[in-house]
Amino acid sequence: MVDNIGSFLDQNVPINIILHYYIVFSPDIIKLMTPVAVLFAALFTAGKAANLSELTAIKASGVSLYRFMAPFLITAFFISLFSIYFAGYVVPLANQTKEKIEMKYLNSGNYFMGSNIFFQDSKTRIVSISFFDNSRNQAVRISIEEFDKNDPTKMVSRIDAASMVYDTSANIWVAHNGIQRTFFNNSQTASYFNSLKINYLNFKPEDLSSKQQKPEDMNLSELKKLEESQKRAGNDPTSTMIEYYSRFSFPMASLIVVFFGLPISANKRRGGLAVQVGVNILVTFIYLVFMQISLAFGKNGALSPLLTAWTANLVFLAAAIINLPRVQQ
Repeated sequence: MVDNIGSFLDQNVPINIILHYYIVFSPDIIKLMTPVAVLFAALFTAGKAANLSELTAIKASGVSLYRFMAPFLITAFFISLFSIYFAGYVVPLANQTKEKIEMKYLNSGNYFMGSNIFFQDSKTRIVSISFFDNSRNQAVRISIEEFDKNDPTKMVSRIDAASMVYDTSANIWVAHNGIQRTFFNNSQTASYFNSLKINYLNFKPEDLSSKQQKPEDMNLSELKKLEESQKRAGNDPTSTMIEYYSRFSFPMASLIVVFFGLPISANKRRGGLAVQVGVNILVTFIYLVFMQISLAFGKNGALSPLLTAWTANLVFLAAAIINLPRVQQ
């Protein structure tokens, strides 16, 4: 609010738009805070029970620490499952809406507007589109360049057309009013056409908007398609794969950190509530440090994307398994 409210006021943005902006801003914050909130809730509840000797009475009645932990872990597991869906589909949709508001009212950002689209369709093919009309599945002023697979600096053919429309019945693109050129060592051929069917392109109309989207604004299905598109084009999909696997690993942090921190908090110790809060903050800080370290190694190629996304969880899970037998039963 401190960062943006002044800009909203300077632009005379209506109050309902400002409220809408902060409503769609909140899912991303909820996603980030959920593991921390679950950890605080579990550790505070268990620590309070221990400090009031309620946990001692529970143990004296024959209930083991494992049985005491079960409701916490089951609850955290279901919260994690919900968080996967929430982070995978709700948050990206909210972020897209938030960024559209920023673009319209704050004049910030670089977002997909359906114009000036450039991408690599395969290892040897580059496509450029001046404008794409999503309602008509029509691309305007397009260029398709093919390069030699043995020499990527050598162009072998090129198609330039005034427009290109997607035929949904045949699932192919049809270019209109253009020229097709083929290049040889010292010569070239050119042929004009009114209509040309192009059946070797790998993208569809729904793929064009995702070409300009940021990975963090894509849902799980779109991230998977982007990864496949990058592999097909010969590009490095590491960042996309890390983002994809993180959509599963980060929500599961709610379960992992509870499993790690609950046995520690379930023992009565001096300091009371202050110690419990300190434990909460320390565990959260250590987890975030591990996450950032693993992300740095993953983006540099030292770790696989799957291991990058799950390193922090695996470290905490291993620490929890090692520590659990040592905790007083």
